[in-house]
Amino acid sequence: MILLHVIELRSLQLIPKSPSKPRFLSSSSLSRRSLPRFRENPTNRNATHPIVLKNPLLSLLERCKSLCQVKQIQAQMVMTGLIFDGFASSRLVCFCAVSDCRNFDYCTKILYNLQNPKVFSWNIAIRGAAESENPEDVIVLYRKMLEHGGCRPDNFTYPPMLKVCAGLVLKDMGHEILDHILKLGLDADIYVHNAVIHMLVSCGEQELARKVFDESLVRDLVSWNSLINGYVRSGRAKDALELFREMQVEGVEPDEVTMLGVVSSCAELENLNMGRESHQYIEETGLNLTIPLANALMDMYVKCGDLEEAQRIFDNMEKKTIVSWTAMVVGYARFGFLDAARKLLEEMPERDVVPWNALIGGYVQAKCGKEALALFHEMQAGNVRPDEVTMVHCLSACSQIGALDVGIWIDHYITKHNLYLNVALGTALVDMYAKCGNITRALQVFHEMPARNSLTWTAIIGGLALHGSAHDAISYFLEMIDVGLMPDEITFLGVLSACCHGGLVDEGRKYFAQMSSKFSLYPQLKHYSCMVDLLGRAGLLEEAEELINSMPIQFQADAVVWGALFFACRVHGNVLMGERVGMKLLELDPHDSGTYVLLANMYGDANMWDKAGKVRKMMRKQGVEKTPGCSSIEVNGIVYEFIVRDKSHPESEQIYNCLVQLTRQSEFVECMSDLANHSDESLLSFELETQKPIFCGNYSAQAYCIM
Repeated sequence: MILLHVIELRSLQLIPKSPSKPRFLSSSSLSRRSLPRFRENPTNRNATHPIVLKNPLLSLLERCKSLCQVKQIQAQMVMTGLIFDGFASSRLVCFCAVSDCRNFDYCTKILYNLQNPKVFSWNIAIRGAAESENPEDVIVLYRKMLEHGGCRPDNFTYPPMLKVCAGLVLKDMGHEILDHILKLGLDADIYVHNAVIHMLVSCGEQELARKVFDESLVRDLVSWNSLINGYVRSGRAKDALELFREMQVEGVEPDEVTMLGVVSSCAELENLNMGRESHQYIEETGLNLTIPLANALMDMYVKCGDLEEAQRIFDNMEKKTIVSWTAMVVGYARFGFLDAARKLLEEMPERDVVPWNALIGGYVQAKCGKEALALFHEMQAGNVRPDEVTMVHCLSACSQIGALDVGIWIDHYITKHNLYLNVALGTALVDMYAKCGNITRALQVFHEMPARNSLTWTAIIGGLALHGSAHDAISYFLEMIDVGLMPDEITFLGVLSACCHGGLVDEGRKYFAQMSSKFSLYPQLKHYSCMVDLLGRAGLLEEAEELINSMPIQFQADAVVWGALFFACRVHGNVLMGERVGMKLLELDPHDSGTYVLLANMYGDANMWDKAGKVRKMMRKQGVEKTPGCSSIEVNGIVYEFIVRDKSHPESEQIYNCLVQLTRQSEFVECMSDLANHSDESLLSFELETQKPIFCGNYSAQAYCIM
């Protein structure tokens, strides 16, 4: 429908058909025009106009409280002939368009039935449409205005229309309107000019907006603000700050709107020094610290890591909005102060999904997946509707603790509520299914995604590596390169992990070398750890040790790297190297119980009991106790954690009884499997000796043994 209106606009006779590209930058347009005489903005409904006060009907119209009363006044105007007066009819249209009890449909009915509506009536109706629930109706009104032919659009006709194009990002329609502006010679009006810049930057045409701005002589503070904030919204913070410096050089004094863009730019660049200078300027010049500006300052300090200053601004605010509270919740959650963030969340007078997302994301960032899901359930209980960001955080929490049932529920929720499967959400689903054990569903989601980025490919490559599908992981890696996406360090971590699980030594060497030679990525400690593990599993212990010794100076091998080699030494029985590596590990962390235990076990496997005893004695002397392992299991969407001989669960006795039964059953299955593996000759010989049915007798004996 909107496109149809654009086409129809071109065909109207009032304005000549223009070329497809706007001739906005010609020498005859903005740059050579002077500022027009200031005119009062007619969209301000002046209820105290002298004529209004003198006329009883018009004065009564301004006091109407309902549409019914308006219709009564209109009837009186028709009966008295006042409706034919241009000023009086325009007041009626104005009231129906922009008053507190406005009714846009009735406004257009009145307007379309007037004999000679003035341009003011059309303008005020267009403004009313722009502020209505269906702002695109401005195009319908504008088309009717041109078809009527009784009046010519002026400089107050176009700003509301351009504002609608900016808000709805209707670039093509904005250019059509711009053509009309140029044809009518209204481009030199300051209101129109600023509206044009605002429309262009909102539609993503920053370069054209900047060119219009640079070549124009009709610009004021609003022009500067429109372009600065346009740069901010499009993520071009550096350009915004450069334009602000130009503005200062030209001697234009900034206002609160200017500083809002400047502070937001500092936040995006995490430039704390520039942010502090801007804050100081605001205080020294006495600019009004509006709520949006205060919120922007808090956001800047939070992103730059100065929580104390953000808290000070928050405490000094007389009126706090939900944005103010959310900024502080985000700040404390971002830096790991989860208790403080939780306290602020509970104190908020009203809460939408954003602060909940911030806190849930904070718990996920802190690797507290169980707490994150508990907070999500609390959010649901508060009737706060989750969005895509919530789902991403919750899926990440499921990945951390292996909560597959909850992840499946989230998957169904996404489908049921038609949440858009964007790249972030799809990638989180792939990662969750892969890490929770359902690689088949992970692959299905991967192929169903409408768009994928390098993170999505990295997730599926890592998932396939985790499930031992080494060749598939490498195949997806090569396909990722073919589609033109660049791998990062995490992608190569998945590839090297796949080579490690699959024992693909040559491939591992190749891709490890390609990181720097082909993709300009420098291996990190985790990549070296993977390579050491790969070489160690293959028995190439000397090569693994040489790789560690050849690591760059900036990367000193940590306990993870040496630990991979130490484990390989024990597996392959290289006691001499294992002893050397084990002592190195104890130097790095003398309180790691795992190193003592593995070293003692290695000595035990080699029948070196004296040395094994010395290690255990050393462990006791250091006061190191073996850290019990912790496992978790998900039952009916609830994740339970337990350690060795744990009796904290209220049903621990029944759980242990169940484990005993499972153990006995597994032993029985193992015994039956051993019997089934006997050769046919042995079975026949045994049957001839006993002259009894072998399976019945042995089954009974086995059953008796188990019970």
